[in-house]
Amino acid sequence: MGLIVRSSDVHAAGVFTTAPIKRRTKVVEYTGPIISKEEGDKIYENRDITYLFSVGKNGDVIDGHGIAAFINHSCDPNCETDEIKGKIWIIAIRDIRPGEELTYDYNLFDGAENDPAHCHCKAKHCRGSLYSVGELRKRKRKQKENGKADTLSA
Repeated sequence: MGLIVRSSDVHAAGVFTTAPIKRRTKVVEYTGPIISKEEGDKIYENRDITYLFSVGKNGDVIDGHGIAAFINHSCDPNCETDEIKGKIWIIAIRDIRPGEELTYDYNLFDGAENDPAHCHCKAKHCRGSLYSVGELRKRKRKQKENGKADTLSA
C-alpha cells in the first residue's frame, strides 16, 4: 500500500494513499518511542503542535516519529484508531480511493484549559474542535460552573 506525505487542505502536511484501501484494512501503525505523559508534556511544552498518542492504561504516550504522525483530524474521517496488543493502528472505516487524504477523529480528551484546539477539517458537520464530544460537554459544564461561581462571588 503506497502512502505519501504532501501538502494538505486540512492542515499543513497530510498523508495520502496512492492505491485503493479496502474497508477494515490496517493502514499504518502509529510508531515512535513510548514515554510518560509528563515527559511528553516537557518535550512539547513550548510547541504549538504535538505528535503524542495515548497508549495503554498507564498514561503513557507514543511520541510519533513515523508517517502516521502526519495523518490529520477530520470530524468525518475515513479511518479510525485502535489499540491492538499494545500497538496503535490506523484502520480504514470505509473504502478509500487513490489520492484521498487519510484522516481520523482525534477525539482529544485532555489539553490546556484555554486551548480551543480548533478544527479545520471543513466537514459538513464539523464540531469546530479536535476535542471529543464528551470533552466539549465537560468543558462547557465547567465554564457554566465557573460563570455561576463568578456571579455568586460578585
